Amino acid sequence: MRSASVAGGRPVLRIHFTAQDLARTRVAATIGVAAEVYYSLELLGENRELPHFRTWRSAVAGRMGADTHPLTSLVPVRGPGLDLLALMGDVPSVDHAVDNLLHAPLSRLRREFEGLDFHPGHLPWARRVCEGDRDARRELADAVRACHRLTVEPYWDRGRSELVALSTRCANLVLEGGIDLLLRSICAPLVRWRPPVLEAPYPRRVEVRLQGRGLIITPTVFAKHPVSFLWDPLDSAQPPRLSVPALRGPLIDTGPAEADGSAIRNLGSLLGRTRAAALQVTAEGCTTSELARRLRVTAAAASQHATVLRNTDLITTSRRGGSVLHHITPLGLALLRTGALTEP
Repeated sequence: MRSASVAGGRPVLRIHFTAQDLARTRVAATIGVAAEVYYSLELLGENRELPHFRTWRSAVAGRMGADTHPLTSLVPVRGPGLDLLALMGDVPSVDHAVDNLLHAPLSRLRREFEGLDFHPGHLPWARRVCEGDRDARRELADAVRACHRLTVEPYWDRGRSELVALSTRCANLVLEGGIDLLLRSICAPLVRWRPPVLEAPYPRRVEVRLQGRGLIITPTVFAKHPVSFLWDPLDSAQPPRLSVPALRGPLIDTGPAEADGSAIRNLGSLLGRTRAAALQVTAEGCTTSELARRLRVTAAAASQHATVLRNTDLITTSRRGGSVLHHITPLGLALLRTGALTEP
C-alpha cells in the first residue's frame, strides 16, 4: 500500500462516502506485524521528539546488527518507504508474514521497490531482492524476524493491550451510534466527520471517492504520524485504510509477551489446559486453522474451543474472505495476564 501522512496545515484530505461505503467501513484489529516492524524502523530514524517512544528508542537505538541490516538497509533515505503491508499482509503472526514474503509474486516485489530512494551503497542488495534472488529474499525474511525480536516483541504486551482497547472502544461506538458516531469520534478533533465527507489535515489537497469499497480504520502501535491514509495502487478493489495511533502512553518493555508458567497453570485450572492455551494463541490473532495447528487438534475441536471462549466474551471472531479470525478481548487479555484466580 502507498501511504500519505496526515500533517498540519491548511490542505486537507477529503474522503467521500456513499451509503454503500458506510455499510462496508470497519475497524481492523491490527495493521499486521510486518508493517509494525517497518514502522518501528522509520521511528528510529525520526529526528523529532516523540514522547511516547522516548524510552523505547533509548533502549533500542544502537542495537541493530548484521542480522537486521538486510531490512534496515532498505529504509529509503527520503520519501515513501518499503510497503511490507502489501508484501507480507496484515497478519498478526510473524511466521505467517514471513511465509507471505517468501511466496510474494515477483511482479509485486518489483512494483514495491520502484522509485524508492535507497542509499547508493545499498542499491546492489535492493536489486537482488527485487529481481527475485531466493537467497536474498530469505535473508530479508530473517532480517524481518531479527528486527521484530528487537524493536517489537519485547513491547508487544503493552502494544497489544492498546490495540485491543482501541478496537473495543471503536466497536462500542458502532454499537451505540453506528458508523456515524465512530467517524465523528475517531481522532477528533484532528479528523472531522461532515457527512458524507471525512476530513483530515494533509500535506496537499486530495479528494478520495471510495466508490463502494468502504474504509478500513486501522489502529497502529508504531505510528510516527497522527493519522495516515494508505491504499494499494495495484488493487483498486481493496478498500483503503485510515491508520490511527493506538498508544495513549509511553511504550515500555513489560516483559515477555506470553503469560508466565504459573499464570498459565492457574488459567488451566479455570478453563482447562487446552482452552487456556487457545486463549494464549488468540492473543496474537489467528485463524481457526492456525489455532488447530498450534494446539495440535482438529479444526473442529479448535472451532469448538473458540466458540466457548467467544461465548464467554474472552475472544471475538470475524470473517476475512474465506478465513475466520479470532482476537482476544480486553477481558481475555486481563485473564491471561493474571492467570485468573490463584489456586487455594
